[in-house]
Amino acid sequence: MTTSMNAAILHEAGAPLRIAPISRPTPGQGEVLVRIAAAGTNPLDAKIHAGQAAHARHPAPAILGLDMAGTVEAVGPGVTRFRPGDDVYGMVGGVGGHPGTLAEYVSADEDLLAAKPANLTMREAAVLPLVTITAWEGLVDRVGIRHGQTLLVLGGAGGVGHIVVQLGLAFGATVYATGSAESTAVIERLGATFIDRNEPIAEAVARTTAGRGFDVVYDTVGALDVAFAAVARFGHVTSSLGWGTHPLAPLSFKGGTYSGVFTLLPLLDGQGRRHHGEILAQAAQLVEAGKLMPLLDPRRFALEDVSAAYDALRRGDGTGKIAVDIAPV
Repeated sequence: MTTSMNAAILHEAGAPLRIAPISRPTPGQGEVLVRIAAAGTNPLDAKIHAGQAAHARHPAPAILGLDMAGTVEAVGPGVTRFRPGDDVYGMVGGVGGHPGTLAEYVSADEDLLAAKPANLTMREAAVLPLVTITAWEGLVDRVGIRHGQTLLVLGGAGGVGHIVVQLGLAFGATVYATGSAESTAVIERLGATFIDRNEPIAEAVARTTAGRGFDVVYDTVGALDVAFAAVARFGHVTSSLGWGTHPLAPLSFKGGTYSGVFTLLPLLDGQGRRHHGEILAQAAQLVEAGKLMPLLDPRRFALEDVSAAYDALRRGDGTGKIAVDIAPV
């Protein structure tokens, strides 16, 4: 094995990412060295790049990128779940000062990893971890979504949203999702009933639920006021973008409850990492059963093209999540 690798380095906020050779990491206690085949991208990556994500605590110089899929190259002391040659995926770095996935190798805590779904390519698997964990924590862990419930997903064609839609359906809920007119086909193809995001929420609730509201509302776009208006009595709202200041009265008068999701916590403070791996293992079973699939942008970006990939990420002009090929295609 070589002792160096190529990585995309951010030297200061907003600066171009530079490809440079650096020392290849060595796996420590409980860590797995993964040869990365593909890295996933997320809007958070672009915010970190621009220096606009203080909550991620990832100071430059740094390697960005949270998600990846690849093959185990070596294991450190104490690793019991993986061995060289295993294909894995996970959200393993790119925040909290942990080296990210825009590199040829990463040394990752084995608790953050799961076996890659056998029916996915590396590119498809690489774009799943963050959005899947976020969707699962909000919908399964916080809400306990179950058969017969009605679920409204705000932003059903987005990165997190399209996974929430599929998880809701997999757990037996009747799913509705908001989006732009251009996203109608995507949302309906996923199996949800489309609601135009420009339709007043009171009208949508009256039209689709006879005024009752939805048992569960998952807000992926930062629209808590809409979510509180749409939820049914004794219903539950969960949000992955629950920022800002919002009056609680509309929710409280319905006897409703609220949960927030902050997926980065295990990477930032080390607690709950094993559960991330557990979520990805359970999600892999749904993928292999044909109940969960990522929307993958067809454009191809190599590590050398990472700046173009981030430009596309910022523009938001894709038709799915963007992957960066790390290993030669």
